Amino acid sequence: MDRTKIGAAAAIAQLTGWRAAPGRDALVKSFNFKDFKTAFAFMTRVALKAEQMDHHPEWLNVYNKVDVLLATHDAAGVTALDVELAQYCDEAAR
Repeated sequence: MDRTKIGAAAAIAQLTGWRAAPGRDALVKSFNFKDFKTAFAFMTRVALKAEQMDHHPEWLNVYNKVDVLLATHDAAGVTALDVELAQYCDEAAR
């Protein structure tokens, strides 16, 4: 997958509900679930995909909420990898 930097604005144009991270070229989105078990199942699905892609999110989980931040560290910003993982997060949250 291409690790060429595209920037948060270009990525957001391809996504629903994602926004630019303040002060950083990165994407962020909060996901809310009915309970901790459902949130953890989401994180497990995303973790397996991230490992397959060798592209890992930054995230925070508190009970039923998961905050996800995506950026490609070696590109110092948002790439197509982040768009792909963001789309997978959206799919996994359904």
